[in-house]
Amino acid sequence: MNVDALDARIVRFFTDAPRASVLEASRVLKIARATVQSRLDKMSDAGVIGSWVPHPDPAHFGFPVVAFCSLTINQDLGHDAVVEALAAIPELIEIHTVSGSSDLMARIAARSNSDLQRVLDAMIATRTVVRASSVIVLNTHFQGRTLPLLEAAAGQAAGTPTA
Repeated sequence: MNVDALDARIVRFFTDAPRASVLEASRVLKIARATVQSRLDKMSDAGVIGSWVPHPDPAHFGFPVVAFCSLTINQDLGHDAVVEALAAIPELIEIHTVSGSSDLMARIAARSNSDLQRVLDAMIATRTVVRASSVIVLNTHFQGRTLPLLEAAAGQAAGTPTA
């Protein structure tokens, strides 16, 4: 779906004020309520807006350690079976199939470094992972940063060059 500047303004508004109503957005953005609603519906239907659910921050409920882990899997099982086995480990908060020397990349949340070791051991215990290599995040500068990309895409659609 191509997004335009109005779509980007609507998404920016709800990013800055996620609990605002469509009516409030229409007043602030000075556009019709039906326009805001139809644009939101169109972007949601197209997957541009993937979710309206809260995104809990693991660090704020007892899991301050974050690590990224490259996983080499048991190729005989295939990715689907491996991912299904790993999904039973709640500390695995993302898993992606990747190119390169490993097969999967996982983002892990843990209570401590020793708890991270427990999670790594749990992954190996599934017998679906043959090797894991992890790096611990020391500081997160930003994450989930998609709004600037959406705004740039809207600018490109309008013919405005990006930096």
